Amino acid sequence: METTLAQRPDGAQEAQASALAGKYLAFALGQEEYGLPVLKVREIIKVMDITQVPQVAAHVRGVINLRGKVIPIIDLRLKFGFPAQDYTERTCIIVVDVSLSGSKVMMGIVVDSVSEVLNIAGADIDDAPDFGGRTKTDYILALAKVKGTVKILLDLDRVLGSDAPPASDRVF
Repeated sequence: METTLAQRPDGAQEAQASALAGKYLAFALGQEEYGLPVLKVREIIKVMDITQVPQVAAHVRGVINLRGKVIPIIDLRLKFGFPAQDYTERTCIIVVDVSLSGSKVMMGIVVDSVSEVLNIAGADIDDAPDFGGRTKTDYILALAKVKGTVKILLDLDRVLGSDAPPASDRVF
């Protein structure tokens, strides 16, 4: 069982928050703001033609050819169970590096908009609250308090790998 920040002794909680401190790319899905570690981001591109792949989950939009590399594209809005929405001029794809089944994979995530790069201090980071036994929040690294709002800091390896088939069964 994983220990949360709140369950750790004070020194360990501060050390964990300090380890999470750093630069995060802030982006929006609906009315909510999320953040992901800048070191995971390869680039941000506008939405381009996506080739659909048959018999994949609804949140897997397909693949793109980015400078000769085939990259799977995940619609984060659909992955999180939000209603589908038409793409706008602010919709973009964040190309990220994730660790799946022990190997590094480049993937694209579709988000409603990208807003800024935040420098988040350890003192502004809290553990995700307990929402009860049936709610899974293991994809949340932490919550960051920024300018009077709360940003949800995501663990992309868990978000994108949580229901992925084993590497040998993957389509991409």
